[in-house]
Parts: sequence; structure tokens; C-alpha cells
Amino acid sequence: MPPARRSKKVARKPRRAPPRKRKGGFVGRDASPVLDRYPPKDPQLSVRGPPRPAASAAAPGPAPPTEAAAPAPAPLIALERPFDIDEFSTLLGETAIQVTVPREDLGEVLRRVSEFMGFGIYVYQVTVRPTPGGLLKSFLVRLERVDFSPEKGEWTPFVEKGVSSSPFGPSGDRT
Repeated sequence: MPPARRSKKVARKPRRAPPRKRKGGFVGRDASPVLDRYPPKDPQLSVRGPPRPAASAAAPGPAPPTEAAAPAPAPLIALERPFDIDEFSTLLGETAIQVTVPREDLGEVLRRVSEFMGFGIYVYQVTVRPTPGGLLKSFLVRLERVDFSPEKGEWTPFVEKGVSSSPFGPSGDRT
């Protein structure tokens, strides 16, 4: 019997995996799922200019407005400033004050006036009336400085006797 033939082993090259197909994106990472869910916006749809009021965008109109009939934009500066309680408090000490106060601030205004009068230097006659046609949304508050007259036994309107830089009063003497 002839000797058994031994088969020669042929050295094989290791097989490489087939190259992966990339969808696009960053090298070494999968594409971001955010771009799949939120695609890029069309540049034609980008907003140009100031935003429009939400009320006009929510209610569809019968026809698009023309340039001449376009509504005027809301003014950026209001002619009337909103009522400020701290600004009102700086007015206390004047001879006469008249302000329009919103209903929600009326209690605080009256509290500050009575607290200011608690010092006893300035005393005011306070008048509170609703503003005309306001449906009790605001009130007209008028403060007039008064002095107590011992001869009459009542409060009389304050009379300015003059302003003096002397610490001894308008006469300027110590007596």
C-alpha cells in the first residue's frame, strides 16, 4: 500500500467584511435621529420682519388684506404709563394731588396715604370717586392738604406761607 498522501494546507487570507453602506452623517457615527424626525425648514418659510399678532393669524380672514388696508402695527410706546404705586408715593408731600388709580391698587394707595399722614406733618382731605364710564375699573383719587384751625375747630385748606431757607421759618428771626 502506498503511503497516504497528505494534503498540503494552503494558507488562506482572512476574509474581510464587505464595506458598510453609510446613509450620510458624521464619520464614525450613525446619522442623528433628530434630523429624521425634524427635517430642515424650507428657507422660503422663514419669518422676515416683526411677528404678526396671534389673533389675526388664528382667525382666517375672508380675503388677504391689501397694502393700503393693512392694519397699523401696535405702537411700541404707550402714551399713558401704567399706574405705579411707588411713583405715587413720591408725590406725597405736595399740596394737591389728583391721580387715576386702578381698582386693584386702590387699597394700597389709601393705606400709603394714611401711613404718610400718621407722621402728623401732612394731613390730607381724601376724595375718592369712580371714573366716568369706567364700570368701577378705576377711581379718581384727589388729595388736598389741610390744616386744623383751633379757632374754627375744623380742618381748613392749607395756605402756603412762603418758602424759606432759614431754619427759623419765613421770618428768619429766632423769636
